[in-house]
Amino acid sequence: CIANNMAFVLDRKTDGIKMSTLTLLQHRQLGTAMNPNFAYQSPSMASQTHLSKYICGSRHFVERLKLIQRLKEKGHHGCVNSINFSHSGQLLASGSDDLKIVLWDWQRGVARTTMETDHVANIFQAKFLPGTEDLHLVSAARDGQVMHNILSPSGSVVYKKRVARHRDSAHKLALESDSPHLLLSCGEDGAVFEIDLREEKPKSLLVCRSSQGRVPLYSIFIDPSDNNSFAISGMDQFARIFDRRNIVINNKCPEPVKRFCPDHLKEPQNDSVKANITCLVYSHDGKELLCSYNDEDIYLFDATHSSESEAIKRYKGHRNNQTVKGVNFFGSQSEYIVSGSDCGHVFLWDKESEELAQCLKGDFNGVVNCLEPHPTTPVLAVSGLDHDPKIFAPISHKPTLCEDITEVTEANSKGRDQDWRMVSGDPFGRLIRRMFLRRFRNSFQRGEEMEGDDSSDSEEDGGMEENNELDLFLPVQFGFHQLLDDEDDDDEDQDDSFDDDNDNDDNDNDDNDRGDGDGDGGRSGGGSRRGRRLRHVNCSQQ
Repeated sequence: CIANNMAFVLDRKTDGIKMSTLTLLQHRQLGTAMNPNFAYQSPSMASQTHLSKYICGSRHFVERLKLIQRLKEKGHHGCVNSINFSHSGQLLASGSDDLKIVLWDWQRGVARTTMETDHVANIFQAKFLPGTEDLHLVSAARDGQVMHNILSPSGSVVYKKRVARHRDSAHKLALESDSPHLLLSCGEDGAVFEIDLREEKPKSLLVCRSSQGRVPLYSIFIDPSDNNSFAISGMDQFARIFDRRNIVINNKCPEPVKRFCPDHLKEPQNDSVKANITCLVYSHDGKELLCSYNDEDIYLFDATHSSESEAIKRYKGHRNNQTVKGVNFFGSQSEYIVSGSDCGHVFLWDKESEELAQCLKGDFNGVVNCLEPHPTTPVLAVSGLDHDPKIFAPISHKPTLCEDITEVTEANSKGRDQDWRMVSGDPFGRLIRRMFLRRFRNSFQRGEEMEGDDSSDSEEDGGMEENNELDLFLPVQFGFHQLLDDEDDDDEDQDDSFDDDNDNDDNDNDDNDRGDGDGDGGRSGGGSRRGRRLRHVNCSQQ
């Protein structure tokens, strides 16, 4: 049935192209020569075919996206927090709260390999390394660990190694598109590590700081046109671009090359509400930077413009409140913007016109967090609170835009306005929440002491523990990390402990502190008790 529907769609003439899509697919599969005038040369990848350039970003295909697979069989038993297509496009890797990474034959809808990882807390990201024939993966998790895993051609795990460890949750990994050895990691400790898998220890590049103190990081992305340049974002309103060539060793707080933020978000409107970026990504050519703000909109910046330049595009209709939402481009030329939403829908906007081009139901439990375009075909993978990743492909005979799209977007807007008024206009409510947070924090710390937790971690972190549980049950937009700023002055003391020697020593000696994930020592010593558990605790609360 799927094959018949695809044949129907593929045989149609597409927007402004006088060649049948089916003919293009045949050329691609047979490896026959295409007209070189139509080949797109990426700065970091080989030229793409006419099919990839003109068809994958077709409005005709976007409007006909339809659910074709729910990846359930022998799959996950927890929220799926990460999805990543292999560079060949044949496999999909998914990471979950169940501490497993599953490699899917997504076209057949079956799990090819299920990896039992050495993580002791929710997996935040799992990615294939380029140039490794889909056999090498790296992963990051709430326990702060960055792991390197190698599979045999049969699918069994033959090698595992921890290659870095953050002092708080490690959220994202950034890969160089042409290197199987080099990657960057970021975490809620504010640190960025440069990891060379050929070396024994990672290198600490920087610790992100603002005038308010350390900035927990949620996202990192390497410029596709220049591997020396990378962008980071986290618990404040600025996207920062750094150049590795300008970072001086032992300078733990270098100045970014550029900073971007919408003008109206640069200054918080009150003491308790502060926008922050949950995810950022570069476009295919590195010229544009896309940022998704919590309980705000999605903004597109021209990365070639000067620092502090205003956003050039704005995309509305979704809601990014309950979890740490991802955002991405769709189409080989980054023609569309795709995001999840608290309402359980997947939103796709035309990049240039800002018009909503597609809206699909992507999660039946209510929240879509992750969006992953296929590297060569107009296929989209999504995941969220449901325990199964989902695959969408353009197989529908007619456009599939959600019929109640107006009601969905209006409900998202109304919910955002109500929450904002509740936080910004009610001083008594802020006082009650402050008292609740303090009481919860104290109760949580007493529980840790009963479990025999090693208090040395809290001392080493210079008081960071006190501030890390603030967002545990509550939406990101409340900005609770700022309510107790007057109690967290000792956070400044952390900078001295983030020199390279200490970071590297931590990576060597952590096994004694956290365990290997086996038995009670691994659980109580793991980093799972620390970090803002925004995405994953909210999953369990739904």
